[in-house]
Amino acid sequence: MAAAKTRTSTFSRNLSTAAPSHGPGLKCGPNGTIFLSSGIPDLDKILGGGFPLGSLVMVMEDAEAPHHMLLLRNFMAQGLVLGQPLLYSSPARDPRGFLGTLPSPAASKDDKSRERDPDQEKGLRIAWQYKKYFGENQLDGQRDGKHEYSNEFDLRKPLERHFINGPHIDCVSIQDCPDLSTLRDRFATFLSQFPRNNGSISCAGRIAIQSFCAPQCAYSNMEWDMLSFIRSLKSMVRSSNSVAIITFPPSLLSPSFCKRWQHMADTLLSVKAIQDEDKELAQLLTGYQDMVGFLNVHKVAGINTQVPVILEATTFSIKLQKRRYLVLECLNQAPVDGSSGTSYGTSGGCSSSSKTGNLDF
Repeated sequence: MAAAKTRTSTFSRNLSTAAPSHGPGLKCGPNGTIFLSSGIPDLDKILGGGFPLGSLVMVMEDAEAPHHMLLLRNFMAQGLVLGQPLLYSSPARDPRGFLGTLPSPAASKDDKSRERDPDQEKGLRIAWQYKKYFGENQLDGQRDGKHEYSNEFDLRKPLERHFINGPHIDCVSIQDCPDLSTLRDRFATFLSQFPRNNGSISCAGRIAIQSFCAPQCAYSNMEWDMLSFIRSLKSMVRSSNSVAIITFPPSLLSPSFCKRWQHMADTLLSVKAIQDEDKELAQLLTGYQDMVGFLNVHKVAGINTQVPVILEATTFSIKLQKRRYLVLECLNQAPVDGSSGTSYGTSGGCSSSSKTGNLDF
């Protein structure tokens, strides 16, 4: 009887069970995507985790109010707090002066709870029989890990000086660059520090470009050259462990080139200010008195996946909670006033008649 032949296969099992380690401020997502925080916890939740590494984010500015600066400040401040290298480009003569306006991280609720009276904590300590399963050091590490990825920032409190004077901060004035090729070389040198490989990610970089097509720039009328620069920057960012965010005023571009810019973005956002004393809007929306503007999500980055991201809403209200913290919320319609019509809670019949009695069918 012939001996049974052993089956051979080219399949090999991956025995490496240890997950690759990542630096601070990075979070693993589905399909191997690594997220970097936007500096706004609500925006991270809306986008499904934050900005994916290697993505280009574009924000369309509003000509009436600088609300795009709120997104830019939180994005930059989050990177400096986590020790991530930053390259900031601005049409101002002294872009480093803008770093003094960055907000400071707010004290978390867990940090405040640690400052309680130790006599009160005696009754709240974990039972002795569970200490062997949950060590005190382990619990402290879990608390600290919650705020390692994203922070809430106090807009009234400036960032501490030791964060701003760090060695990994580079500021570039767009006016000082004679042409876009010089600016492109500056970005290429910065991105060369974060090559993408299959191993662990020790650090990630952040690029922030403010008002790219501002009139102060010598190339503000060279639309094709600016489009070529954005395409080149996107390819460099995609092959590195970094995220670039560009804000631009769409009113200064022609409609055709504005569409091309939007098509180049992986994540596309826009901000819009609220007109003062808009009585009609105040009657439609709840919490109108706390709103300062609207955030529109036009496109969400879909890296390492072919499944489009479906959002619960595309328009969110920008609020300043206690005039300190930036909050994004879904738009909620105000309840119908009793003077203008029947409210939802008082409609007890099937007919439109407001008189009480038998139901009319």
